[in-house]
Amino acid sequence: MARYLDLYGLFLVQRFKILMEYRVNFLIGASSTIILQVSSLLTIWVVMSQIPSLNGWSYYEVLLIYGLITLAKSINHMFADNLWTIGRQYIRTGSFDRFLVRPINPLFHLLADRFCHDGIGNFLVGSVLVITATRQLNIPWSLNNVLYLVLMVLSGGLIFIALNLITGTTAFWIMDAVPIMRVVFDFHLFAQYPLSIYPRAVGILLTWLIPYGLASFYPASYLTDRSLGWVAWGAPFVAIILLILAYQVWKFGLKYYAGTGS
Repeated sequence: MARYLDLYGLFLVQRFKILMEYRVNFLIGASSTIILQVSSLLTIWVVMSQIPSLNGWSYYEVLLIYGLITLAKSINHMFADNLWTIGRQYIRTGSFDRFLVRPINPLFHLLADRFCHDGIGNFLVGSVLVITATRQLNIPWSLNNVLYLVLMVLSGGLIFIALNLITGTTAFWIMDAVPIMRVVFDFHLFAQYPLSIYPRAVGILLTWLIPYGLASFYPASYLTDRSLGWVAWGAPFVAIILLILAYQVWKFGLKYYAGTGS
């Protein structure tokens, strides 16, 4: 583990050296996501100005949900965005082969090969939203709440990564896995709002099958004193299960990788 942490640090340093060669591009990339988030936040503001309560959820409570899912998504965006490019950038071009001839885990190499600085903007937006919402809602920044937030955000990020890995692995068979990844990934848009406003089937889907709700709705419910029982603590356990499943799917797909041929 220590070896891989050291290696990732080296990859990260080299990546930032590359990014700093084009500093304007770095700033544009990091800020572009902030601009995109602003448009989504304006939508929430317009909706909530007309409907002050979404099934019992106030404006700042909805912002808390949105901020939590944005933080979780930012972890995936920064550290695992390369999963979106497996097919078109690595398998199609044959450059995936270099991951197989080096003495490190191919999946680790794929993830470490690119840190996506665009995710920094998402992280900043999510942090501001969570801080603002908790202050407006008088949620105390106690040690327990801080540790809970950190645990849920990290677990949510791992849920994003696991789901992207499962769907991204289909690139070993169909080359371009982006359409499949997009279908699953876009379900997180529903988790930007309280799950209680949707039909029961949607709530079940976003809790147990595509569990983005565990990264947003349930932690927000816990912090706002809505009793949901043990499910509010479910994200870490679901994240571990999904990661194990995702890695098994990855290894299965890797066995069937045959290169690009001639």
